[in-house]
Amino acid sequence: MSSASQTTDHEEIRRWIDEREGTPSRVKDSGEGGILRIDFGDKEENLEPMDWDAFFSVFEKSDLAFLHQDRTDDGKLSRFNKFVSRS
Repeated sequence: MSSASQTTDHEEIRRWIDEREGTPSRVKDSGEGGILRIDFGDKEENLEPMDWDAFFSVFEKSDLAFLHQDRTDDGKLSRFNKFVSRS
């Protein structure tokens, strides 16, 4: 079974997202800062894109870590990700 890794490293997070052609985003109307998400492929209507600086500003202010999987059990590129509390 493939396992997930956790990181707070901005370059590692950005590289992971870029490799999967994702866009840093937040849920529309989710308040100050917002709820972070990664948008892949077809853009979801409930998400709005963010620039990297704004994305990582919310990431740090919210004290988040990025939980992600690099590969699926069958070796394919995984898109599994989740934002979790650092504490």
